[in-house]
Amino acid sequence: MSMPPHDDLATLDTEAPSTREPEPRRAASPWRGRVMVVGLLLAALNLRPAVTSLGPLLEEVRGGLRMSGTVAGLLTSMPAACFGLFGVTAPRLARRWGPGAVVCAGLAAIATGLALRPFAGGTAAFLGASALALAGIAVSNILMPVIVKRSFPDRVGSMTGLYSMGLSLGTASAAAATVPMTDALGGSWRAGLGMWALLAAVAALPWLFLARDRTHRPEPAAPVPETTAAHAPENGPAGRAARITRSPTAWAMAVFFGLQSTAAYITMGWMPQIFRDAGVSASTAGVLLAITMAMGVPLAFVLPRIAAGLRNQGVLAVILGVFGLTGYAGLWLAPAAGSWAWAVLLGVSNCAFPLALTMIGLRARTGAGVVRLSAFAQSTGYLLSIPGPLLVGTLYQHSGGWGRPLALMAGLMVPQILAGVLAGRDRTLEDEI
Repeated sequence: MSMPPHDDLATLDTEAPSTREPEPRRAASPWRGRVMVVGLLLAALNLRPAVTSLGPLLEEVRGGLRMSGTVAGLLTSMPAACFGLFGVTAPRLARRWGPGAVVCAGLAAIATGLALRPFAGGTAAFLGASALALAGIAVSNILMPVIVKRSFPDRVGSMTGLYSMGLSLGTASAAAATVPMTDALGGSWRAGLGMWALLAAVAALPWLFLARDRTHRPEPAAPVPETTAAHAPENGPAGRAARITRSPTAWAMAVFFGLQSTAAYITMGWMPQIFRDAGVSASTAGVLLAITMAMGVPLAFVLPRIAAGLRNQGVLAVILGVFGLTGYAGLWLAPAAGSWAWAVLLGVSNCAFPLALTMIGLRARTGAGVVRLSAFAQSTGYLLSIPGPLLVGTLYQHSGGWGRPLALMAGLMVPQILAGVLAGRDRTLEDEI
């Protein structure tokens, strides 16, 4: 796969090679660290409500905007598409303005998109407003591991766990609260979806301060050894970007990230509809999705710590995959009778996301390596995940049931497990490229 936009990835956290001494960094004050923790948590809370608030109301949105099943599948594929397409711009934007400023702008885009979405008079306008919010999420997704690595280099596991826990909490809250909020606001799906813009606006406030703080400058690159001078083109941005595509670990991470994203967005977009078609009420279907997402709150805090303490994280990928396969089998055999159990099993399986984030931080030794691997794995992974939700919508529309879509979901879990085993091996990006 050709990835030209990654020319910028190699230079986000590096400067041009030179022999000058790096400038000393000013020590961060304790209160700045506390603001950073609050900012990370608030940002994480806003990185999924744009998606999970829609699932419980998808039937009403489809009716109000006259969407077909295929178009609804396109809508559920939009998060992955936007994360892949807009995510590759994050390194260039962060190099120019700083990661904090980009995250601040991303949260502003989320708030604006969610505020505009209720006013959409047709499908195109609704998709456009959703794309704006998802673009803001995309750049923040890419930069969160980078900010954690820079600001808390000795606490990558615990801070990734806190960030992942906040993300899971926001995901679950949107799934559970959207239908009750909609009912409280008169039953309008537009009002229920629009309320989430307020949370994003609040989250942008601490980042207004963090965006102005430029004390945490990128790490200068190590001088280029004289023995490599003859290969100077490969030491430039394009050369470094090309070399990351030759890393087996980078590709394993991208595939693992892409397949777990596919499973997550199929779950967030379609699981409430699976339960509703089985006779479950809309509010209960939303709560079941919230249960699935809420499983990530405690597990997303614990799992990165466990993963950081292991030399090989592949065994965790296998365990999570087995939970997912069991959950899909249950949805096929008895979707209503065992709905709570299947929601819990799929919630455990969805913790492949914090595992992937943790492995990104562990598969590189430097901040420069983390940002390159994060951008490559996430943007490539999200692009790989685009067809999944769309295929589920198409299969659902043409087959009239959930047998074939569930078979697709279960089938994709097998290569996810294999990719996780490969990505979890004890090696680093720098060693391979």
